[in-house]
Amino acid sequence: MRTHYCGELSAALVERTVTLCGWAHRRRDHGGVIFVDLRDREGLAQVVFDPDRPEAFAIAERVRGEFVLRVAGRVRRRPQGTVNPDLASGEVEVLAHEVEILNPSVPPPFQIDEENLNETTRLAHRVLDLRREPMQKNLKLRYRRPETHSYSTGSSTQQKRSFRKLKT
Repeated sequence: MRTHYCGELSAALVERTVTLCGWAHRRRDHGGVIFVDLRDREGLAQVVFDPDRPEAFAIAERVRGEFVLRVAGRVRRRPQGTVNPDLASGEVEVLAHEVEILNPSVPPPFQIDEENLNETTRLAHRVLDLRREPMQKNLKLRYRRPETHSYSTGSSTQQKRSFRKLKT
């Protein structure tokens, strides 16, 4: 379904075709071109929808926050002056050729990147809270601790595909 994680995109992949899957973190319509920041567990990738690809562009017009998408497109360097040094994939963007909405979403009760959430809101919407970057970092850290998982009980296929098995 995917060839790369969003956070793995780099200048080494320029001119290659990739398939990404993730949540629509942000959507920006700049009058003719639509930008979607696609988020998965490894980071963010900027996806560009151009009206020259009318089918993909029409679908991108319907995309809202937290929709789950599969996007196939060509990696290209970002135009000069638009590089984002804060992102691992900040040097490149994906020009979308195809997009599929795997799952639409109702508007979430809070922005996933909101920093000052009270604990009651976070606990009431725990599944959404786990998508937030601080929680993702905690899960990665916990997974790396040997006493929190057992390789002997996990399948090697799951390990090869980067599944994270956690004991709760």
